[in-house]
Amino acid sequence: MEVASQPSRQLHVAVLMGGWSSEREVSLSSGSGVAEALESLGHRVTRVDMTKARRTELAADLAAAAPDVVFNALHGVPGEDGTVQGLLDLMGLRYTHSGLAASVIAIDKQLTKNALLPHGIRMPGGMMVGSESLYAADPMPRPYVLKPVNEGSSVGVAIVTAQGNYGSPIGRDVAGPWQEFPMLLAEPFIRGRELTVAVLGDRALAVTELVPTSEFYDYDAKYTDGLTVHICPAQIPAEIAESAMAMALKAHHVLGCRGTSRSDFRWDDEQGEAGLYLLEVNTQPGMTKLSLVPEQGRHVGLSYAQLVQRIVDEAFAEDMPT
Repeated sequence: MEVASQPSRQLHVAVLMGGWSSEREVSLSSGSGVAEALESLGHRVTRVDMTKARRTELAADLAAAAPDVVFNALHGVPGEDGTVQGLLDLMGLRYTHSGLAASVIAIDKQLTKNALLPHGIRMPGGMMVGSESLYAADPMPRPYVLKPVNEGSSVGVAIVTAQGNYGSPIGRDVAGPWQEFPMLLAEPFIRGRELTVAVLGDRALAVTELVPTSEFYDYDAKYTDGLTVHICPAQIPAEIAESAMAMALKAHHVLGCRGTSRSDFRWDDEQGEAGLYLLEVNTQPGMTKLSLVPEQGRHVGLSYAQLVQRIVDEAFAEDMPT
């Protein structure tokens, strides 16, 4: 694997974790694992739990720590949407994962479509809809998917089917993302299989198939042990695996991602390669024991600690703002 060489000295790494998004607990788990791995490698680690109560002190805390590099283990807003990246850029601090521009685009599913579709990356069609309009009529024929435009980990995703319990049209008093978000992205539902590909530097690692034991690969299925079966490498035709890995790597580069990213796909296996659709690109993929990037790292021969070191190495692979 072509990656930057390991820094010749042991580093002081600030691991930024927590935040106040719906993915706070996942971020704390990711950050703890990363910190322990870095310490096992001999690095000095400062753990920084970013909370809303202390958000105004974050810059002062990081300035006081004066780390060689910040490992960004935040998920969701404000750690994945460009906010923290902009702060770190202003402070002249080197950090892992994608920079400001890539983060702003990738967290917004509609902006991601706008960026990737012109480059020939197949994504499902869709439209932005006001949640209030759903109580009057469906925005497209059922089945379709409704999702917040800038949440990760399948937070707030609803699949609206003809036989579902949401009503027709959707009932105003029925629980769903329409009660939490004023605008939603509506996309046609793609039948088939759930696939994901991690990218590290200039290489797509593998394809994993995700088989939830429940009906849908939602937040609980992602982070509760035993609710999803991970098949790595996915038992799919070679041309589908090659296409998914090529699309993930191309998306990583088109968006300007750095370090590691993870692209999620749906594959309609009745349609062959034409049925493979990229759904979204995650610029801050999870690093918990159940997470997909460490699993794919193991598949290509990287231990968890080695993977963490490679991600840190990638932060030194190019110049950062000063």
